[in-house]
Amino acid sequence: MDVYEAVTSRRAVRGFTDRPVPKEVLERVLSAAAWSPSGSNLQPWRAYVLTGEPLAELKKRAGERLAAGDPWDEREYKTYPHALKSPYRERRFAFGQEHYGALGVSRDDLEARQRAASANWNCYGAPAALFCYIDRDLGLPQWSDVGMYLQTVMLLLRAEGLHSCPQMAWSMYRKTVAEVLSPPDELILFCGMSIGFEDTTVSYARTGRAPLDETVTFVEG
Repeated sequence: MDVYEAVTSRRAVRGFTDRPVPKEVLERVLSAAAWSPSGSNLQPWRAYVLTGEPLAELKKRAGERLAAGDPWDEREYKTYPHALKSPYRERRFAFGQEHYGALGVSRDDLEARQRAASANWNCYGAPAALFCYIDRDLGLPQWSDVGMYLQTVMLLLRAEGLHSCPQMAWSMYRKTVAEVLSPPDELILFCGMSIGFEDTTVSYARTGRAPLDETVTFVEG
């Protein structure tokens, strides 16, 4: 698979089979992803990879918490501005329509939307999950570095025939994740990432992208 195919075939998959992901594949992907760029080579990412019983335990604890109706943990960072301006507001709205529309869930059916969102806590059935942390003392450029690292991981997974789903939702269950992983106090959980082989029976909508002239300006001589 070439780079262009990896980029264009990568998407947030929300349905995985239970086929195990070989450890040597994960090690190969993460060893290569270590070459992701970062300012002054700080390499600010801290990744934890769960499979087998530890992942099953996390899913169990998260499921029990969901069933009990426990409130979400307060996030340690802001995911979106309180008032998204145009064109970001419209893009987010369009995503919601496409995503829930593919699941046959209407915008007004709050209960069905919540049920669909609750699949986050089962990692959409994935047999492997990565949890990415960053030191709370680092700044915005280092958060950008973490984003480049995660993108590199996801593209390398595609090269291995695997899919992924990055999930900031896990930051709202960060205390449950910490019960299983016991990360140092100086780390903030940025996101989780479900990893595995796609369940092709699960419906999905391939979300679109803005035209090039909306996001890129060529300044030519």
